[in-house]
Amino acid sequence: MTPQAEQLKEKLCKVLYRIGALRFGAFKLTSGKMSPYYIDLRLVPSFPDAFEQVCNVYIEMVREHVGTDSFTRIAGIPVSGLLFASVVAHELRKPLLFPRTAQKAHGRERKVEGVLNPGDMVLIIDDLATSGKSIMKAVASLRTEGGVVNDAVVLIDREEGGRERLSEGSVQLHHLLKASEAAKTLHQVGAITDTELKTILKQSKHA
Repeated sequence: MTPQAEQLKEKLCKVLYRIGALRFGAFKLTSGKMSPYYIDLRLVPSFPDAFEQVCNVYIEMVREHVGTDSFTRIAGIPVSGLLFASVVAHELRKPLLFPRTAQKAHGRERKVEGVLNPGDMVLIIDDLATSGKSIMKAVASLRTEGGVVNDAVVLIDREEGGRERLSEGSVQLHHLLKASEAAKTLHQVGAITDTELKTILKQSKHA
């Protein structure tokens, strides 16, 4: 990994910690699993400078790790993923979609909002990957509507089985940070304690 990449990771960790996006306690995740820590990237848009920095990170990740010729549309997963996907889609001039959390019972009764044609290559953007269930649910909805999904981009991989689940579904996960990396970086700069570091590393399967 280049020194520039390491500096970017450290800078991002500090930003997320500064705005309170990392908290410790007892939290129930979207998957239903309990976690001793919580990364809340929905806070990011409330801090314009941090929001710009994070969106720029997503854009660079997409360009470097996926390639803008590898997809024709971007799908953001509500709620947090859609916030970042909207900016990325605008900057890259790609049409934006979003899978619904529940299928509409009226109108077109579609599982995906936006224009999606059979054979369209779709890149998924979300904030985090934990178990991978939310992303795979979105993949299923997009594929049902005719979309082709091979890649998903997240800011942080919590290392709790998401990468493996997506791989089984023929989706490659791209991330900037692993939860263990973020924890070690924050510990090095004195932002979290030894106990908090151990808490995150224990939760991560591959730390």
